[in-house]
Amino acid sequence: MASTITILSWNVNGVRAVFKKDFLPWLEKESPDILCLQETKARPDQLPPELLNPEGYRAFWNSAERPGYSGVATFSRRQPLAVRPGLGDPRFDSEGRVLGTEFEGFTLFNIYFPNGKMSAERLKYKMDFYDEALRHFMKLRKQGRRLVVCGDVNTAHRPVDLARPKENEKVSGFLPIERAWLDQLVSSGFVDTFRVFNRDPGHYTWWDTMTRARERNVGWRIDYFFITEDLRKDLKNAFILPEVMGSDHCPVGLTLKAVPS
Repeated sequence: MASTITILSWNVNGVRAVFKKDFLPWLEKESPDILCLQETKARPDQLPPELLNPEGYRAFWNSAERPGYSGVATFSRRQPLAVRPGLGDPRFDSEGRVLGTEFEGFTLFNIYFPNGKMSAERLKYKMDFYDEALRHFMKLRKQGRRLVVCGDVNTAHRPVDLARPKENEKVSGFLPIERAWLDQLVSSGFVDTFRVFNRDPGHYTWWDTMTRARERNVGWRIDYFFITEDLRKDLKNAFILPEVMGSDHCPVGLTLKAVPS
């Protein structure tokens, strides 16, 4: 068995759209042990068989009740011990934003956190979702679970995490209350894995397509892998794959020391 496990996370902004942009050849080439997708925007019955169940993977989908909206999927080479969609709160679970998969040694959360830019109501929804997610994580921590949390968090944590922090101080995605929740997550024992290895500016995961910001690397780092402190000793690498096209986001990843099955 391999000595490490690689997990990738990618907001694909429509899994059917990215499927037409050589997604499956990319998946075959990268060959991660686990791939977490966000913003799939599709129900399983809308997908071709080769995307619904990619070769070599067990696929798990959690779709929103609203058509063409939100949704997450997790592809794993290893059969999880358990698969749990949602946070257990009907306020949030109808939007298909959470997929928990339990493995030997850790529990993985694939999450598409809400965007708060649309309205004050959606910003409140986002903050309520944040609070409920952290409550859920801490409940599992009390049970002794080691957690990996990945996905599109929809907030840049610190000024180094976006190209133009001053101009965006009053924009959802970089508001003080949103950033304070990420502070709380870290103070609760979660590690921002990318920053363990790289503290430099200029590393982003999302770019505005309307302004062709990607060409100028005027971006935001809003896609993350967090791990609980008790997994830090097993953390081998964390990285961003900005060269991967097909979405307004790029994939992020981490490598952990493998736990025997």
